[in-house]
Amino acid sequence: MKHLLKLMDLSKEEICSILNMADQLKYEKKHGIEHKRLAGKTLGMIFQKSSTRTRVSFEVGMYDLGGSALFLSAHDLQIGR
Repeated sequence: MKHLLKLMDLSKEEICSILNMADQLKYEKKHGIEHKRLAGKTLGMIFQKSSTRTRVSFEVGMYDLGGSALFLSAHDLQIGR
């Protein structure tokens, strides 16, 4: 799996593919079609700055797709010691 750090790392085709998949998932959710595409997967989240809205959005997205999310704060990771 490719790690995404910034949009500039993606090609035009990859960005279009992501947007098409997002559109499909939105349609399926709206029509009650449930997919657990991320069952058994865990997303680890580390943010440089606190971002409740972004963290919760990713947690909800992972839950909706059958996965789980784990948030690690700078305190949890002992960054800066």
